[in-house]
Amino acid sequence: MTNPSFPGGADIATPNRTKDIIRKHNFTFKKSLGQNFLVDKNILDKIVAAAGLTEAKGALEIGPGIGALTERLAREAGRVAAVEIDNRLIPILRDVLADYGNVSVVHADVLKTDLHRLWEEQFSGLEGVSVVANLPYYVTTPIIMKLLEEGLPLESIVVMVQKEVAERMAAKPGGKDYGTLSIAVQYYCEPELVCVVPSGAFIPAPNVDSAVIRLGRRAEPAVAVADEARFFRVVHAAFAQRRKTLGNNLAALAGKERKAELGELLRSIDIEPERRGETLSLQEFAALTEALSEAGMLG
Repeated sequence: MTNPSFPGGADIATPNRTKDIIRKHNFTFKKSLGQNFLVDKNILDKIVAAAGLTEAKGALEIGPGIGALTERLAREAGRVAAVEIDNRLIPILRDVLADYGNVSVVHADVLKTDLHRLWEEQFSGLEGVSVVANLPYYVTTPIIMKLLEEGLPLESIVVMVQKEVAERMAAKPGGKDYGTLSIAVQYYCEPELVCVVPSGAFIPAPNVDSAVIRLGRRAEPAVAVADEARFFRVVHAAFAQRRKTLGNNLAALAGKERKAELGELLRSIDIEPERRGETLSLQEFAALTEALSEAGMLG
């Protein structure tokens, strides 16, 4: 429910208001930063609804642009921290969000930011925090992996990304979209595609369609592994060359002189060496990692 204490007026996420803000501040887009501003309020509704925010919860936004999503988050969440890398956008954000006392604009590169410290400074005492963002496409995967690997107390990650990337995150074994990103995301989270977003929903329009995906953080990883680093080493090795069989890709880990032994080991856990990495489930990767570790094939 929208907090009635916050100001009304024209939303930022409309073509006319967005263009007015751009003209007022003489803003020019940087292609290198992947800047595309959302101007579709219906899509914003779906993003905010997927995050399930309340006044007792917080939201971390990455790449707020001129504040279209930030404004909506401020009306729903108790606290919003918006991290923006482009120093030219900082005065714009502080201008358009001046009436929202629960928003903090942080000028920083999220990939170089101590997120645990940010959590303590911005979200102390809140019931839960979600990341809600329209991510710059050129750094989507590094940002997602940083959020997942740092063990942050996240409820969920609700992000707009390139449609193909969202499909990879949610992909199941056996398809061309399934790979290392699918496994990493699904190890930590339960992915759910929220909606597809056409390129015309942005100013300027990107060259690709986008999608909103919700990653619900699991209380525990999807599979139990003794050593996460080894698990992901095996996953990366299995996809090193997608056209190669599992037996051939894993030989680089086990050692070529042990390839015959590797084949026997794979069969002992009901995985044929002729299979490819894209056909293995998370459970099979976990069993494979354990077997390789016990056989001393992971160093």
